[in-house]
Amino acid sequence: MLRLFTVSELNAYLAALIDADEILADLWVEGEVFDFRQATSGHWYFKLRHGDAALGVACWRSHAARIGAPPRNGDSVLAHGRVGFYEASGALQLYVDMLRPAGVGILHARFEELKARLGAEGLFDGSRKRPLPPLPRRIGVVTSPAGAALQDILKVLGRRYPLAEVVLAPCQVQGGGSAESVVEALYALYQQEVDVIIVARGGGSAEDLWCFNEEVVARAVFASPVPVVSGVGHETDTTIIDFVADVRAPTPSAAAELVTPTVEALEGALDERRARLTQAIAARLGAAAAGLSDARRRLAAHAPSARIARDRQAIDDLMRRAGAQISHRLSLGRVRLEGLRARAAALSPQATLDRGYAVVRREADGQVVTEPAQLAAGEPFEVTVRGGVFTGVRGAE
Repeated sequence: MLRLFTVSELNAYLAALIDADEILADLWVEGEVFDFRQATSGHWYFKLRHGDAALGVACWRSHAARIGAPPRNGDSVLAHGRVGFYEASGALQLYVDMLRPAGVGILHARFEELKARLGAEGLFDGSRKRPLPPLPRRIGVVTSPAGAALQDILKVLGRRYPLAEVVLAPCQVQGGGSAESVVEALYALYQQEVDVIIVARGGGSAEDLWCFNEEVVARAVFASPVPVVSGVGHETDTTIIDFVADVRAPTPSAAAELVTPTVEALEGALDERRARLTQAIAARLGAAAAGLSDARRRLAAHAPSARIARDRQAIDDLMRRAGAQISHRLSLGRVRLEGLRARAAALSPQATLDRGYAVVRREADGQVVTEPAQLAAGEPFEVTVRGGVFTGVRGAE
């Protein structure tokens, strides 16, 4: 059935078709740069040509800043990005986010693109690198069970640190599906209690080692709950997981050496701990001895015999003070008694008589006469003086 499109409808249809194509959404294009220009906004616009064919290219300012130096006309480059259809002008364009010189090869360009992208996300940050456990109890190993790398690792672990248990997560390390196999092995280890993980493979070509450059493997290593040591290839080989792992080893054997202490190191650590333990015991014993001496002094100070001795001394002090007070009070009493005696003697009738006074009494009843009216005329009376008693009769008035 014939269908009529407007230009806008057709362009929208073509844009939707191109956006839905998986190949066009992520690809590398090789070509020669020409007609390069940089807009005031910072975006780059140029064309890539190969033979008689040409393709328009747009590179936004954010991607251009990451690429760095702009390309020059005539440069042969590998451009990574996606193909899109610009509806306003009806033009097909390559939207570029990465440029590499054409001579580096497609694998290297992919490597650099992924390295830059993951690095920008923080997967390589040194601040997240974890130290290896000094005495691992269980060591996880991700490698091929049939490869020489496993035998090299087991040999080193058996020689250096046979105390550790090795937990093997077998996987495919080369060819189709190897990246998914490595990821599956890693996550199998994450479910077990291992202290450190070695991801290893022997040497090979860039294509042989490529599964360790895949993004899914890098992100799986990044997700590890325990430190990861990368021991892939030979010393000159570099893979993406070398940057993500907590420690990079040049070979599988070196990875096994990194995660295990030597016998000398164990002996040194044992000697150091023995010295620290001896020092700690001596310090504890010294503190205990000092505490015991102090407790003995406090016990002696609070012992019943010490309490009795102190009470005896207090009683002696009290008795001495009481005796002194009693003696003092007795002395004061004697003085007061002597004073009273003197006053009593001075006030006694005899003392009055001794001073020449006399006491007159009626003879009839012995009543002391203090007034003349108390005696009638002719009434007899007695007069007591110092030397004795004599009688008399009152005369008439």
